[in-house]
Amino acid sequence: MYQKLQRPAAPMQHASDLAEASWEDLRVFLVCAHNGSFRKAAETLGVTNTTVMRALDRLETQLGFKLFIRHQAGLLPTEEGRSILEDVRQMERLSFNVFRRAAQSAVNPSGIVRVAVTEGVGTYWIMPKLIEFQGTYRLLTIDLRCAMEQANVARLEADIAIQFDKPTRPDLIVTRLGRLHVYPFASEEYARVCGLPKTVAEMRQHRIVQQVAPQLDENAYTKALGIESVAGIIGIRTNSSTATLYAVERGAGIGMLPTCAIALGAPLVPVDVGIRHHLDLWLTYHPDFKTSEKHIVVVDWLRRVFDNHAYPCFKDEFIHPNELVKLMADVVPTMGLRGYAAPVPFHIAD
Repeated sequence: MYQKLQRPAAPMQHASDLAEASWEDLRVFLVCAHNGSFRKAAETLGVTNTTVMRALDRLETQLGFKLFIRHQAGLLPTEEGRSILEDVRQMERLSFNVFRRAAQSAVNPSGIVRVAVTEGVGTYWIMPKLIEFQGTYRLLTIDLRCAMEQANVARLEADIAIQFDKPTRPDLIVTRLGRLHVYPFASEEYARVCGLPKTVAEMRQHRIVQQVAPQLDENAYTKALGIESVAGIIGIRTNSSTATLYAVERGAGIGMLPTCAIALGAPLVPVDVGIRHHLDLWLTYHPDFKTSEKHIVVVDWLRRVFDNHAYPCFKDEFIHPNELVKLMADVVPTMGLRGYAAPVPFHIAD
């Protein structure tokens, strides 16, 4: 597909080159970079492989350099491709801002929208995003309720709910947002002092921090470890996602946490013994809210918050936590977890 292009790459011209390029072609480039293949990019965009390759041909001709190299692992951005990737991502973010402000000026929604979500997802993912959201929609109040108990949307316990169990009522609007992958982690100090298990059998000799709550499988550890009882293995059991993260970060034991934990800056290390699990995230609201501007604004925003192209931790396929560190490097400045769950203890001088 690719031919050698005559005009050499000129980094100082990137800004003007991008300004002249078609946004649709740039978006194709961005989706290809996120997915790592023409086929997956075409499926995401709802077009043919040929359309994707033609768009990249046009963009490469205009920019004067190759954007990707074909590799066994898929599409790998060239050095020049990597150099413009963040610029194109910034263009995408700015385009979202334009549409958000347009929506605000058109309807200027106001009032209260009640959103119920599982504790960890609400506290560590939605809340940091919500701070930015409320800066745009100043007349909207988001009542964010973070708990593991399900909120019944049909009985008006919440306007919008995000939960792990798929609602079965046919009169509700249900959308799958993405997939939350969980993986065993330990603190850096725990790994230094106790070492890390290399097999499931070795993991049975370690202490476990277990979260037990509605929507979670209480028997997950017995199944994963191939044992009948966790007696003598569980050191701490809690119903709180925050308490689980705190305990693991402080070295109390090994615990199952979202794969994005270290990508967001938590000082943890993954425990690679072949254990992993996933939970689908379901967004639910009542059909009556389809005509409510304030609710639709929040629903659309929540869909963007869990966009797996921007945030690959929510993709269906499993991505190792170490790989997510590289893929989500631009997320840490606004959502970092380092020192958040378990701050350095306060010591009184003698």
